[in-house]
Parts: sequence; structure tokens; C-alpha cells
Amino acid sequence: MRWLLYLRFFLLTAGTLLPFFWMVVILGHRRQRNFERIFFFLCLALTLFFGCSLLELNATLYYDVPPRGLLRFAWIFLCLGLWFLPALIIHLHDEYANLRGLLDARRSYFQRVLAAYSPVILLSPKLIAVLQPGSVMDFDHPTRILGPLYQVYLVAAMLVGAFWQSRFTKAAPDAEQKSFHLALMLVLACLAVVLPAMFLLSAYGKLPAAGWLAPGLFLLALLPFGLLISNVQRFNFLQIGRQRNLIYAVFGIFIALLYLSFVRRASLWLEPYLPPAASGALLLFLPVVFLEPLQRIVRQSLRKTAQNEVDRAQKLMGPINEKARSGNLGPLRVFAQGWIAEQLQLAEVSIELAGQGPGLTHISVGKSSSEEVFVMARSGNYLGRLRVRGFGSMISGETYAALELIAEQLPAAFDLCRLIEEKLQLERELAERERLALVGQMAASISHNLKNPLGSIKTILQVQMESPELPASLRQELQMVLEEINRLSARLNQLLQFSRPGVRAGSGAQSCELGQVVEIVANVLRHAAEERHIALQFARINGEAVATIGEEAANDILSNVLLNAIEAAPAGGHVCISLQPGERFCTVSVKDDGPGISTADQAKVLQPFFTTKARGTGLGLAIVDRRLQEAGGTLEIHSPVANGRGTEVRLHFRVAAKE
Repeated sequence: MRWLLYLRFFLLTAGTLLPFFWMVVILGHRRQRNFERIFFFLCLALTLFFGCSLLELNATLYYDVPPRGLLRFAWIFLCLGLWFLPALIIHLHDEYANLRGLLDARRSYFQRVLAAYSPVILLSPKLIAVLQPGSVMDFDHPTRILGPLYQVYLVAAMLVGAFWQSRFTKAAPDAEQKSFHLALMLVLACLAVVLPAMFLLSAYGKLPAAGWLAPGLFLLALLPFGLLISNVQRFNFLQIGRQRNLIYAVFGIFIALLYLSFVRRASLWLEPYLPPAASGALLLFLPVVFLEPLQRIVRQSLRKTAQNEVDRAQKLMGPINEKARSGNLGPLRVFAQGWIAEQLQLAEVSIELAGQGPGLTHISVGKSSSEEVFVMARSGNYLGRLRVRGFGSMISGETYAALELIAEQLPAAFDLCRLIEEKLQLERELAERERLALVGQMAASISHNLKNPLGSIKTILQVQMESPELPASLRQELQMVLEEINRLSARLNQLLQFSRPGVRAGSGAQSCELGQVVEIVANVLRHAAEERHIALQFARINGEAVATIGEEAANDILSNVLLNAIEAAPAGGHVCISLQPGERFCTVSVKDDGPGISTADQAKVLQPFFTTKARGTGLGLAIVDRRLQEAGGTLEIHSPVANGRGTEVRLHFRVAAKE
């Protein structure tokens, strides 16, 4: 029947174009995943099958006797496409199940691939025999020539696909994907029923009846590609929807090619009435009539797309601006990179700010050959750049527009974060100053109320001890009281020392020669070290190391650190002091071989009034840290040093500028 012939011609044309369309999209997208590669070869196999069938049909209609070589060419590639089709269907479902995390990890990838392709290898002698010159060619029922074992293999592949689609339906994250996989499951299940029916009819000589099933079979084979186009367009299935410009471009090219083919055929149909050149020219210029409505449609589409991208960029910047209010620049940059990569489906995002070196981290979730850089600037001033990589060969137009808007708004978010960070820092400094002022008032009150009475008590006791009539037992007890009074006075002086600033207003720029100060402090505390049987070593240097700190403040710093090291070292231990000059900082290192400082205590030792000593005040290292900060220096604590023991304190003093 003629209408059945036209239906077959239409379905074969659609079957050739739809898989070829997806081949072009995958080549343009070039996402580096095995799933896309396998899908490409599946589309290639279907294109070969439908295209060669269409070629044979055209040759039969055009020639009275089709050329043998042309039919042989079509038969070879039709069989090749059909031969690998079952293995590719199984492999594609296996790879998608792997992406969704539904596979058993105990089975290796090689074993699964071998299981999918082993029938292709085992049945290859049959394929070789079919492709031999002089073999029978049956374009209407090629599976009958490939043999019953291949037919069983093809039906089994459909059943395996239907099984996996049922699993995908249950594991689908949303209703759209659930309905898509359910439709595919029904299509594959129908194919698994229709194929055996057609095979049985052709095997028992019912070829006309089997021919009636062929259009339905072709239609079922094309349904998944139509459903895939719909889901990619509407729900961004397989993360291809962000590449709309690519899909639109390929679709436009296909429409143009189809129209040119129609022009050629129509000019042949009209040849009895018009010359082919005239009818072809008229049909080529016919689309000009549709330019006006097409322009309106394109304008509305572009306006809608632009508005959608502006809305998308605004929604995307909302969480970033919210994170900026936390006032921490590093976590903000990490969050912004991950958020942009997730929302715009990019392989890599890196934000690099001017004057701060490269980004803290790179959020990478894949490999890509595409890269775009967006400059972040304000009022002509360069502020940084936004560097992105897409999954495919290029970034889509709508994603590019969204990234441009984001690059314009990111500087405001980072400026807000800096301002809040500075505000929080000022608030912390103000709170610290208020706390220190309170400590200073308390220290002044303690000094007024305790220091004078302690001095009077000490004087009276010293006078009593000078009396020759004082009993020896009482003299020993008075000596202990004097020692306790001296200890209380020392603690009181330390509290006063912490409460007052180290650099006094109006004192001008201060400096000292660190080598001399270290030597003085070492000589003063050497006696205390010898009493505890500790070897005190000082590595002297040649030349000067002039630091921007007063001699009194440097003495306080070094005395506190060195005394802590002497008290921490065990009897018979060692304390080493070294001085290392530098261009910007000179470093004094004090190292002991004591038990060390635990990780938990290292975070607290610089806090005022924290101490691990039974009779300590917890102000020694707090004074050291504060004096160093006032002089522009820093402090480092490393523990343990070796064999799980020891502590090293490094004091970095800023070097004074040479006149």
C-alpha cells in the first residue's frame, strides 16, 4: 500500500535525523563523561540502521534495478549498527546506574562491560558470514538474517533496559524524572513484546503481517528521543538544558537542511509547470514572509531569557550576600565558589581578588576544556576576576549572561564582607580595650590598697629580723613570710605591667639592639637556671639586630619567655636561646626540652589569666603577646619539638629602618 510506504519513509527519515541530532549535540557539548560517550555510539548505531534502511528505500524508489554496490554498502553498515545495538543499550543503562549510585560495588566496571559485550564477541562469526559478498540481504527483516541467537540477545537487552528503568523510576529525585523513566520503562517493555511477535511472524512465513508491525516498532524506537528532547528543554535532564544555545543552533541547522531538501523535492514535483530554478528561487525566498512574526517571537524570547537570567542572578546572589554578613572573607569566597558552581552547573569556579593572590580553593567536580574569565571591576578599578570552567566545550549564552551579572555584583558582596569584618574587628578591639581598662582600674585599686600595707609589713619584718634577740625558729618563720610578701609584690607588679601600655604616648620611635638585651636577660636568669640544674645556652650572632621596640619592653618579653622555659625544663635539661636576623623581622627562638604544651592548651596560653602552673597568674605570655603586637611583631608557639616533648617559642621583632 502506498500510504504504508510513505509512513515507512517518514519514520525512517525521523529515525535517521533524531539520533543524528543528539550526536551533534553531544559533540558540541563535549562533556567528559562515559555516559555521553556511550550515548553517542548508541545514537550512531541507530543512525546507521535507520539511515541505511532509508538509503535502500530511496534506491528502490529511484532505480528500476538498484545498484548492487549501493545495496551492499547500505547492508554492511545497517548490520553493523544493528549488531552493536543490544550491547550499547545494556552498557548505557549500566553507566547511568553507576552515575545514580545503584550498582553493586563488588562488581568491577570491567566485569560489567565484559558481560554486556560478550555476546557480541561470541556471535561474531555469524556477523562475518552475513557480511560476506553474495550473502542474502533482507532490509525488511534484517534480524532474521542475523540469526535467532541475536534476536534473543536483542529482546534480552530490552528487558534489561526495562528492569533498570523501573529501578530509576523508584530512585528518581523528582516527579519529572520519575515520569520520564516510567515512560521509558513502558516503551522498552512494549519493544520486548513486539519484537518477539515480529520475529515469530517472519519465522513462520507471515512476512506481510510482520511488515505491519514494523512502523509501530520504529515509532516505539523513536519515542525515547522525543521524550529526551522534552525533558532536556523543560527540566534540564542530564544537565544539558543549560546549553540551550547549542540545542537551538543544532535545531535551526536541521530545520534549514530539511527545508532545503523540501525545496529540492518540491522543485522536481513542480517541474511540469515551472522550471526547477524558478520554483527553487520562489521557495527559497518564501521564508522572508515570516520574518516579521519571527522577529517578534525572537524578541519576546530574548526579553524573557534576559529577565530570567537577571532574576536567576539576583536569586543566586541572595545567599552570597547573606553569607557576606558574617564578616569572614575566606569562608565567603569558598561558599561563593561552591554555590555558583552548583547553581550554574559548572565544572570549576575560582574567585581571585586583587592584591590577595589566587583563590583560596578551587571547587572542581569534573574536567573540561572550556574556560571563561570575567573581570570584577568598579568605577574602572580592577578588583579581581571570576574564572569558570564548564562541563562542555563552551558555556551557554544564558549562563554567560548570568556570570556577567554575578561578576558585576560580587564586588559589592566582598566589600560588604570587608566592612562587616572591619566593624567586628573594631568591636573586638574596643571590647578588649574596655576589658583592659577595667583590669587597669582594678590593678590601680589593688596597688593603692595592698602595696603600701605590704611595704610596711615587709619593713617591720626586716627590722625584727635584724634584732639579735630573735629566736632562730621564729627567724626562719619570718623569712618564709618575707618570701611570700616578695612573691605577692612580684605578682602585683606583673598585674600592673599588663594593665599599662608598653609604648607610651609621646615617647617617639623606640628601638634597641636585641643581641645586647638577650645577653643581659640570659645573664640575669642564668643563676635561676643553675639552681634548677638546667644548662642555659645562648647562640650569639655577629653584627647588629636593631628592633623597633623599647629596651624595657624587649626585656619584659624575653624575661617572661625565658623564665617560662626554665620552669618547664626538667632537672638536668637544656634551654637554648638563638637570634636570627632578617630583612623585615629578626627572630628570637627560646627552646626547652620540657613536657611540651598540649594542643588544647596552645589555643589558650595567650589568654590573660590562663595558666597550667599551681602558683602562676597566667599573665606572662599575655604580656609577651601584647607587647609584641604593640611593636608590630608576632609570636609563634611550636610544641612538641622532638620525640613528643619540648616547646619552642619564636618571637618575631620588626627590624628598625636604617637611616
